[in-house]
Amino acid sequence: MEDSIRLVQDAIGYALEAGARKVRVTLNRSVENLVATLNGEIDKVTHCEDRSLSFAIFADGRYGSFSTDKLDTRSLKTFLEKAVGIVKMMAPDECRNLPSPERCCTSATTGNELDLTDATFEDISPEMRRRIALDAAIFGKVGEEGFKLISEEGEYSDSRYQTVIMDSQGLKCLHTEDNFDYGVEVTIEADGDKYSGWWWNSSSRLLGLNAAECGREAVRRAASQIGSSPIKSVRTNMVIDSDVASKVVSPILNALNAYSIQQNNSFLNDSLGKAIFGEGLTIIDLPHIPGQTCSKLFDSEGVATYEAPIIEKGVVRQYFVNSYMSAKLGIAPTVEDATRPKVMPWPEKGLTRQDILARCSEGILVTEFNGGNSNSSTGDFSYGVEGFEFRNGRIVRPVSGMLVTGNFITLWNRLIAAGDDARPCMSKLIPTLAFADVDFSG
Repeated sequence: MEDSIRLVQDAIGYALEAGARKVRVTLNRSVENLVATLNGEIDKVTHCEDRSLSFAIFADGRYGSFSTDKLDTRSLKTFLEKAVGIVKMMAPDECRNLPSPERCCTSATTGNELDLTDATFEDISPEMRRRIALDAAIFGKVGEEGFKLISEEGEYSDSRYQTVIMDSQGLKCLHTEDNFDYGVEVTIEADGDKYSGWWWNSSSRLLGLNAAECGREAVRRAASQIGSSPIKSVRTNMVIDSDVASKVVSPILNALNAYSIQQNNSFLNDSLGKAIFGEGLTIIDLPHIPGQTCSKLFDSEGVATYEAPIIEKGVVRQYFVNSYMSAKLGIAPTVEDATRPKVMPWPEKGLTRQDILARCSEGILVTEFNGGNSNSSTGDFSYGVEGFEFRNGRIVRPVSGMLVTGNFITLWNRLIAAGDDARPCMSKLIPTLAFADVDFSG
């Protein structure tokens, strides 16, 4: 990390020497190893290393952003002389500035405050990676009842990401994160038809990665689709599996971004402090959960992240406003985006997917979204879905080829329940969700 810090410090000095008034420099460094398997055999092995610098340059009331991966002294100086010259030819923009120092993070001094690194990372050998990938593969190892496993594509990877953000006002933020991932997609054949299933797992620790179960879960998901078909159009309860529930949460977070609001491209414009959704919806940003990937102490400006409600009992509590949008809109800055948003359990803690199916009694459980779109200005949506019909709280048949339509504000005002089963390996902590009176067409 020390060599990365020196490089960023030098780059700041070169930019100021070239005529920049202020500058922010971000170094991103990554190492990734990947072993892919096909039908239980090694298919591909790769090793990638990358290091680059990004610059936010402020000069003569003007602004420009640049990046380069040519990091030797001579190349950097030449690059920055040209970059500052380009900035000085741009139109003035009085809204562009570095964030005020009092808003910036001061606690990310080692890069591992959130315990996101594995001490054994450097000791993992190529043979260990191959063994993990091969041991996780299930092709030829599982029994088949009523179907044939015809293909399996697996992928193991481990990676280390380092970020250093510094600026000419004294900002210094460090972040290091390890990721161990395994994902697999399988295809089975039954009665002449083919069905696919996938599953994945991720952890900041190698010992926390459960690769062995991924293949079996992917096969189970594929087999559960056998005989699926559309059902007649219906208005009924919709339960969304936690693995795909971010599909109905991400549009809300995007609509709360100041860029969308400034461009009149948000269905939540002028919503701050208002009860837009039902009281069952509470989303809290939890950016500092130790040991969980995607946790972070600062955003891309170096502004400190913090735990805070985004929506509280249906009331919008926060927009995501970076320094530029704050000056542009004349509103207080916050952070640029949600780091680890979590939909809180409702109406009580501890609800599992099965609990929610029982509570809803009947409807459609959505386990996959297939295409479709949403209108960011109005909140209207139309998505292709597949999953299962359930009655009396129990799954009775697989369904596919269905279309779900509606409006996000209307949908969230019909929230029946939010579970307590969000997967900690996902960037957004979204549990199983249930809604009433949703329109499905076959």
